[in-house]
Amino acid sequence: NILHAAKGIKAFTAIVRDPNRLNEVFALREVLGTEERLAAPTSPTGAAAFAAKRRLSVDLDALRRLPAGTLGCVFADFLKENQLDPGAIPRLEAATDVDYFSAHLYETHDLWHVLTGFGVDVAGELGLQAFYATQFPGGLPLIILAAGFFNTLLLGADDHEARIAEISRGFALGREAKLLFGIAWGDHWGRPLADVRAELDFLPHGRVGIDVRAVSRFADGRVGIDVRAVSRFADGR
Repeated sequence: NILHAAKGIKAFTAIVRDPNRLNEVFALREVLGTEERLAAPTSPTGAAAFAAKRRLSVDLDALRRLPAGTLGCVFADFLKENQLDPGAIPRLEAATDVDYFSAHLYETHDLWHVLTGFGVDVAGELGLQAFYATQFPGGLPLIILAAGFFNTLLLGADDHEARIAEISRGFALGREAKLLFGIAWGDHWGRPLADVRAELDFLPHGRVGIDVRAVSRFADGRVGIDVRAVSRFADGR
């Protein structure tokens, strides 16, 4: 379908110009199909989410009244700091599993920024896409990352080190984390963010630790480290 292909090319080009264009990301996903959703039912959380189809409800005033450090309070502060309005996000239809998958990811995108610790700059958006790529098997996050590399080459060469670092962190973080899709986040607003992150098996801000069993020494005296043994802790070192 020529019109379908043209829509995809238009969306990809727009993302190359600005990887923060979330609306174009979802336009591209519509063109590519919905194979990403197949990952979600493999977990009890994902299967339950498709059965219940709960939507994310954000009451900023209520979230701001929560204690400091809770998921809801941190999320409200994040939205304010970055001048993001959850009410501006279109509420997509969610009658079918396919539609619900798109709607849920659309609604929770900013919340995933908070959970993973990625910023809203280009480096942070690409890092979050790398995280998505480990959570779902579809090709959309990889295509967005490809668009991000084109953007880096053409417009953001000065920022390439930060972007590559965040993409690497996204892949590493996503491999360790539990599946985030379908979690009823409204049940967790009042919980400390640190507890929620720990329960999901990741701490996005932290020091790098190395399993000493992964350290080996070569014949010429150099030390080698298995990068799969690198983990990240909470104090930034």
